[in-house]
Amino acid sequence: MREIIFDTETTGLDSRDDRVIELGGIELVNRFPTGKTFHHYINPQGRAIHAEAQAVHGISMADLAGKPTFAEIAEEWLTFIDGAKLVAHNATFDVGFLNVEFGRLGHPVIDNGRVVDTLALARRKHPMGPNSLDALCRRYGIDNTRRTKHGALLDSELLAEVYIELIGGKQAALILDSATAPAQGNENVRQIEITISQRPAPLPPRLTDAERDAHAGMVATLGEKALWLKVLGN
Repeated sequence: MREIIFDTETTGLDSRDDRVIELGGIELVNRFPTGKTFHHYINPQGRAIHAEAQAVHGISMADLAGKPTFAEIAEEWLTFIDGAKLVAHNATFDVGFLNVEFGRLGHPVIDNGRVVDTLALARRKHPMGPNSLDALCRRYGIDNTRRTKHGALLDSELLAEVYIELIGGKQAALILDSATAPAQGNENVRQIEITISQRPAPLPPRLTDAERDAHAGMVATLGEKALWLKVLGN
Protein backbone atom coordinates (compact mmCIF):
# COMPACT_ATOMS: atom_id res chain seq x y z
CA MET A 1 0.00 0.00 0.00
CA ARG A 2 1.40 3.35 -1.08
CA GLU A 3 0.60 6.57 0.77
CA ILE A 4 1.80 10.16 0.41
CA ILE A 5 1.89 12.29 3.55
CA PHE A 6 1.84 15.91 2.41
CA ASP A 7 1.49 19.52 3.48
CA THR A 8 1.19 22.95 1.88
CA GLU A 9 2.06 26.48 2.87
CA THR A 10 0.13 29.35 1.30
CA THR A 11 0.01 33.12 0.93
CA GLY A 12 -3.14 33.22 3.08
CA LEU A 13 -6.31 31.37 4.03
CA ASP A 14 -8.60 32.01 1.05
CA SER A 15 -8.09 29.31 -1.57
CA ARG A 16 -10.00 31.37 -4.16
CA ASP A 17 -7.50 34.24 -4.08
CA ASP A 18 -4.40 32.99 -2.26
CA ARG A 19 -1.78 30.68 -3.72
CA VAL A 20 0.29 27.64 -2.70
CA ILE A 21 3.89 28.71 -2.06
CA GLU A 22 5.35 25.48 -0.65
CA LEU A 23 4.42 21.86 -1.27
CA GLY A 24 6.09 18.89 0.37
CA GLY A 25 5.41 15.20 0.76
CA ILE A 26 6.98 11.90 1.73
CA GLU A 27 6.20 8.41 0.49
CA LEU A 28 5.17 5.51 2.71
CA VAL A 29 4.88 1.96 1.44
CA ASN A 30 3.11 -0.42 3.81
CA ARG A 31 3.36 2.32 6.45
CA PHE A 32 7.17 2.63 6.25
CA PRO A 33 9.04 5.63 4.75
CA THR A 34 10.84 4.73 1.52
CA GLY A 35 13.07 7.80 1.47
CA LYS A 36 11.30 9.29 -1.56
CA THR A 37 10.27 12.89 -1.01
CA PHE A 38 8.80 15.79 -2.94
CA HIS A 39 9.52 19.42 -2.09
CA HIS A 40 9.23 22.74 -3.90
CA TYR A 41 8.93 26.39 -3.02
CA ILE A 42 6.51 27.94 -5.51
CA ASN A 43 6.34 31.46 -6.94
CA PRO A 44 2.82 32.86 -6.32
CA GLN A 45 2.98 34.98 -9.48
CA GLY A 46 2.54 38.35 -7.85
CA ARG A 47 0.10 37.34 -5.09
CA ALA A 48 1.35 38.99 -1.90
CA ILE A 49 1.89 36.95 1.26
CA HIS A 50 -0.34 38.00 4.15
CA ALA A 51 1.61 39.07 7.22
CA GLU A 52 -0.29 36.58 9.39
CA ALA A 53 0.63 33.72 7.06
CA GLN A 54 4.28 34.77 6.90
CA ALA A 55 4.40 34.82 10.70
CA VAL A 56 3.38 31.16 10.66
CA HIS A 57 5.66 29.77 7.94
CA GLY A 58 8.36 32.43 7.70
CA ILE A 59 8.43 32.44 3.89
CA SER A 60 8.89 35.86 2.28
CA MET A 61 8.43 37.05 -1.29
CA ALA A 62 12.20 37.36 -1.52
CA ASP A 63 12.51 33.65 -0.70
CA LEU A 64 10.28 32.83 -3.68
CA ALA A 65 12.08 34.92 -6.29
CA GLY A 66 13.13 32.68 -9.16
CA LYS A 67 11.20 29.66 -7.85
CA PRO A 68 8.99 27.68 -10.27
CA THR A 69 5.29 28.42 -10.64
CA PHE A 70 2.67 25.84 -9.69
CA ALA A 71 2.15 25.13 -13.39
CA GLU A 72 5.82 24.19 -13.67
CA ILE A 73 5.74 21.65 -10.82
CA ALA A 74 2.20 20.29 -11.27
CA GLU A 75 3.10 17.32 -13.49
CA GLU A 76 5.94 16.31 -11.17
CA TRP A 77 3.54 16.37 -8.20
CA LEU A 78 0.89 14.39 -10.08
CA THR A 79 3.49 11.75 -10.97
CA PHE A 80 4.66 11.59 -7.35
CA ILE A 81 1.15 11.01 -5.97
CA ASP A 82 -0.09 8.79 -8.81
CA GLY A 83 -2.03 5.82 -7.44
CA ALA A 84 -1.36 6.69 -3.79
CA LYS A 85 -3.62 7.49 -0.90
CA LEU A 86 -3.11 11.10 0.25
CA VAL A 87 -2.76 11.94 3.95
CA ALA A 88 -2.82 15.47 5.36
CA HIS A 89 -3.64 17.25 8.63
CA ASN A 90 -6.77 19.35 8.13
CA ALA A 91 -6.85 17.93 4.62
CA THR A 92 -9.80 20.10 3.55
CA PHE A 93 -7.50 23.12 3.61
CA ASP A 94 -4.60 21.56 1.67
CA VAL A 95 -6.73 19.70 -0.86
CA GLY A 96 -8.90 22.77 -1.37
CA PHE A 97 -5.88 24.87 -2.31
CA LEU A 98 -4.46 22.19 -4.60
CA ASN A 99 -7.79 21.73 -6.35
CA VAL A 100 -8.05 25.45 -7.08
CA GLU A 101 -4.50 25.40 -8.46
CA PHE A 102 -5.33 22.37 -10.61
CA GLY A 103 -8.53 24.05 -11.76
CA ARG A 104 -6.55 27.01 -13.04
CA LEU A 105 -4.52 24.55 -15.16
CA GLY A 106 -7.46 22.50 -16.37
CA HIS A 107 -6.38 19.41 -14.40
CA PRO A 108 -8.94 17.13 -12.74
CA VAL A 109 -9.39 17.82 -9.02
CA ILE A 110 -8.24 15.40 -6.33
CA ASP A 111 -10.87 12.80 -5.49
CA ASN A 112 -11.79 13.08 -1.80
CA GLY A 113 -12.16 9.31 -1.73
CA ARG A 114 -8.38 8.94 -1.79
CA VAL A 115 -7.77 11.49 1.01
CA VAL A 116 -7.24 10.73 4.71
CA ASP A 117 -7.56 13.64 7.16
CA THR A 118 -5.43 13.03 10.25
CA LEU A 119 -7.18 15.87 12.07
CA ALA A 120 -10.47 13.98 11.75
CA LEU A 121 -8.74 10.78 12.91
CA ALA A 122 -7.28 12.60 15.91
CA ARG A 123 -10.62 14.16 16.88
CA ARG A 124 -12.25 10.72 16.88
CA LYS A 125 -9.43 9.15 18.88
CA HIS A 126 -8.86 12.10 21.25
CA PRO A 127 -12.19 13.96 21.39
CA MET A 128 -11.03 16.19 24.24
CA GLY A 129 -8.02 17.39 22.19
CA PRO A 130 -5.96 19.41 21.61
CA ASN A 131 -5.22 17.92 18.18
CA SER A 132 -2.85 20.31 16.44
CA LEU A 133 0.26 18.71 14.93
CA ASP A 134 2.41 20.05 17.77
CA ALA A 135 -0.04 18.76 20.38
CA LEU A 136 -0.11 15.30 18.79
CA CYS A 137 3.69 15.22 18.66
CA ARG A 138 3.76 15.93 22.40
CA ARG A 139 1.08 13.30 23.06
CA TYR A 140 3.02 10.60 21.22
CA GLY A 141 6.52 11.62 22.29
CA ILE A 142 7.62 12.67 18.79
CA ASP A 143 10.52 15.13 18.71
CA ASN A 144 9.32 18.32 17.03
CA THR A 145 11.97 20.67 18.40
CA ARG A 146 13.10 21.51 14.84
CA ARG A 147 9.65 22.94 14.12
CA THR A 148 10.15 26.59 14.99
CA LYS A 149 8.10 27.55 11.92
CA HIS A 150 5.66 25.59 9.78
CA GLY A 151 7.32 23.96 6.77
CA ALA A 152 5.75 21.62 4.24
CA LEU A 153 8.42 18.92 4.18
CA LEU A 154 9.24 18.92 7.90
CA ASP A 155 5.56 18.92 8.79
CA SER A 156 5.01 15.97 6.42
CA GLU A 157 7.77 14.03 8.17
CA LEU A 158 6.29 14.73 11.60
CA LEU A 159 2.79 13.94 10.38
CA ALA A 160 3.94 10.57 9.06
CA GLU A 161 4.99 9.60 12.58
CA VAL A 162 1.75 10.94 14.05
CA TYR A 163 -0.31 9.12 11.42
CA ILE A 164 1.26 5.76 12.29
CA GLU A 165 0.41 6.36 15.95
CA LEU A 166 -3.15 7.38 15.15
CA ILE A 167 -3.87 4.23 13.20
CA GLY A 168 -2.18 2.00 15.79
CA GLY A 169 0.54 0.94 13.40
CA LYS A 170 3.20 0.25 16.03
CA GLN A 171 2.97 -3.01 17.93
CA ALA A 172 3.10 -2.66 21.69
CA ALA A 173 5.92 -5.18 22.01
CA LEU A 174 8.07 -3.90 19.17
CA ILE A 175 10.08 -0.75 18.57
CA LEU A 176 10.52 -0.02 14.85
CA ASP A 177 13.41 2.31 14.09
CA SER A 178 14.39 3.57 10.64
CA ALA A 179 18.13 3.32 10.21
CA THR A 180 19.88 6.02 8.23
CA ALA A 181 21.68 3.58 5.94
CA PRO A 182 19.72 2.44 2.86
CA ALA A 183 18.97 -1.22 2.35
CA GLN A 184 21.47 -2.94 0.06
CA GLY A 185 20.40 -2.80 -3.57
CA ASN A 186 17.70 -0.18 -3.07
CA GLU A 187 18.69 3.33 -2.04
CA ASN A 188 15.06 4.35 -1.59
CA VAL A 189 14.21 1.80 1.11
CA ARG A 190 15.49 2.32 4.62
CA GLN A 191 16.54 -0.59 6.75
CA ILE A 192 14.21 -1.38 9.61
CA GLU A 193 15.72 -2.44 12.92
CA ILE A 194 13.39 -4.39 15.20
CA THR A 195 14.07 -4.73 18.91
CA ILE A 196 11.96 -6.33 21.62
CA SER A 197 11.02 -3.95 24.40
CA GLN A 198 10.93 -5.18 28.00
CA ARG A 199 7.80 -4.79 30.10
CA PRO A 200 8.40 -2.48 33.07
CA ALA A 201 6.70 -5.10 35.28
CA PRO A 202 5.74 -8.72 34.56
CA LEU A 203 2.09 -9.51 33.97
CA PRO A 204 0.32 -11.14 36.93
CA PRO A 205 -0.15 -14.93 36.64
CA ARG A 206 -3.46 -16.04 35.17
CA LEU A 207 -3.48 -19.52 36.83
CA THR A 208 -5.23 -19.94 40.17
CA ASP A 209 -3.69 -21.86 43.07
CA ALA A 210 -6.32 -24.58 42.60
CA GLU A 211 -5.35 -24.98 38.94
CA ARG A 212 -1.66 -25.25 39.87
CA ASP A 213 -2.40 -27.90 42.51
CA ALA A 214 -4.53 -29.91 40.08
CA HIS A 215 -1.77 -29.79 37.47
CA ALA A 216 0.90 -30.83 39.98
CA GLY A 217 -1.28 -33.76 41.02
CA MET A 218 -1.65 -34.87 37.41
CA VAL A 219 2.11 -34.62 36.77
CA ALA A 220 2.83 -36.73 39.87
CA THR A 221 1.02 -39.65 38.22
CA LEU A 222 3.25 -39.57 35.09
CA GLY A 223 6.34 -41.20 36.62
CA GLU A 224 9.91 -40.06 37.31
CA LYS A 225 10.85 -39.56 33.62
CA ALA A 226 7.94 -37.32 32.71
CA LEU A 227 8.99 -34.26 30.70
CA TRP A 228 6.65 -32.07 32.74
CA LEU A 229 8.92 -32.61 35.77
CA LYS A 230 11.73 -30.82 33.87
CA VAL A 231 9.41 -27.99 32.95
CA LEU A 232 8.43 -27.60 36.59
CA GLY A 233 12.09 -27.56 37.58
CA ASN A 234 12.09 -30.90 39.37
